[in-house]
Amino acid sequence: MAKIKIFALGGLNEDGKNMYVVEVDKDIFVFDAGLKYPDDKMLGIDYIIPNFDYIKENRKRVKGIFITHGHDEQMGALPDILKEMPDLDIYGTDFTIELLKYELADENVKATNLHVIEPHRNIKFGNNSIFPISLTHSTPRNVGYVVNTVDGAIVYTGNFVFDQAMQGAYKMDIGKLAYVGKQGVLCLLSESKYADKVGYTAPNNRISSVIRENLDLVEGRILINIFQTQFSRLQEILTQIKETKRKVVILGKRLENMVLKAIDMKYINFNPKNILSLQHINDKNIIVLISDEREKPFSNMQRIVRGYDKFIKINENDTLIFASQVYEGMEKRATAIYDEVAKIGANVVILSSKKYLGSHASKEDLMMMTNLMNPKYYMPVIGEFRHQVENKNCIMKLGYKEENIILKLNGQVVAFKDGKLMKTTERIKVDDILVDGKVVGDISSVVVKDRELLSDNGIVIVSASIDSASKKIVAGPEILTRGFIYVKDNLDLIKEASKISLEVINENIKNNYIDFNKIKLGIRDKLGKYLYKETECRPMILIVVQEVKI
Repeated sequence: MAKIKIFALGGLNEDGKNMYVVEVDKDIFVFDAGLKYPDDKMLGIDYIIPNFDYIKENRKRVKGIFITHGHDEQMGALPDILKEMPDLDIYGTDFTIELLKYELADENVKATNLHVIEPHRNIKFGNNSIFPISLTHSTPRNVGYVVNTVDGAIVYTGNFVFDQAMQGAYKMDIGKLAYVGKQGVLCLLSESKYADKVGYTAPNNRISSVIRENLDLVEGRILINIFQTQFSRLQEILTQIKETKRKVVILGKRLENMVLKAIDMKYINFNPKNILSLQHINDKNIIVLISDEREKPFSNMQRIVRGYDKFIKINENDTLIFASQVYEGMEKRATAIYDEVAKIGANVVILSSKKYLGSHASKEDLMMMTNLMNPKYYMPVIGEFRHQVENKNCIMKLGYKEENIILKLNGQVVAFKDGKLMKTTERIKVDDILVDGKVVGDISSVVVKDRELLSDNGIVIVSASIDSASKKIVAGPEILTRGFIYVKDNLDLIKEASKISLEVINENIKNNYIDFNKIKLGIRDKLGKYLYKETECRPMILIVVQEVKI
């Protein structure tokens, strides 16, 4: 009999940052290690990853991180994790590992233990084992994982969809799923992102018809914006292009390398001779594929629309197709880009997120997976909490009792002993690591709050110089502002701010002693109240008071 713990370091009550831990006695298995994108309020933040202190503290017990597929939400945190633990064992299918190698090369990260696995081949770890199963998603060679224990299997689906039209490297092995279900599943961890959507996801995850329609109707150049790891969607686009005489230009060396690698590994069916160089980017009937950097959705398209790209300019004869759904929190940025394109006069085709879905499990998909697995306990994962609740309500229609469906937040531990669910209040420390630039964890919530304050109300700088010998003010107080008010129209306010600052400074120069701390606190307090009274704004106030020798 085993002691089993399940908890999330990220991925519950949020979109992205998936990282789930299954402990079986002393063995720790980690599933996925993703990032999520910041919303528009998180100024300057490139991306967010889970706090992985638990992995570092228990490094010797960690058998590995098992990646389901090559999307950022599932493996985007690995470069940052491997910077600190380069010898950590990482498991994934051949194509997933190839994508990871691109990410690591971009970040100049060396990893020493990358393991290529084959679906349906058991990986032994003492008394326990991991069994990967092929599942359908928008990337080839996507897998879910089965943790085999003496008390039954723990199954983590990752992202999946039942779509019989997706064959080859995308095909789901339903027979293997049914086999695992018959052997006995203790707990099923199943995704929740589309749990509020009725019916099956397929065929609404396919876009061939709208791509074909535009290829037939549009005579000029077509620019298609797509997330770089949505390979099933890339295949749909390239399949439709094959039916025409058009050629393709891929903007961005990274995307081009990924596509050529997928063609070479036979995971994309397209003749590489029909992919032309950037010299053809302005040809009349060319198709231009555009993707984005990992941490900056729409960054490349934004640069192109604003006319800053050195290779391509949009003109009124172009047609732009946005072929990927917009991440939550990115809606404002996407809408601004649509408007900019409209101002140029180019035609914009936006795929409705209600009509054209991603390859995630809707209600019927979730119920079919659950019927195949027939788990004793069910745990909704991957998605906002409302999606987890919808997932629970969906599965209760199959006759499951509410006490057998587990709803948790990040860090809350689910414990099993001898195959029975135990009551526990144990929590694991979880947190967000905000990444700005190349350094992990260099940005705290306080810094983000300061940036938000600066963006809303601007900054006021009070500077003054004091003679170190006489302790008299020899310059200032001078008031400088940025992003707060237009100085020429508010000279009286600036004069009063200078007067208030002068009074505070003089009050705190006594007996040839300057209390700099009281000066800063006093100016910040009195000047802050005055500025709010006059403008109803709270700018950030910085005080620079220094002694000088004359």
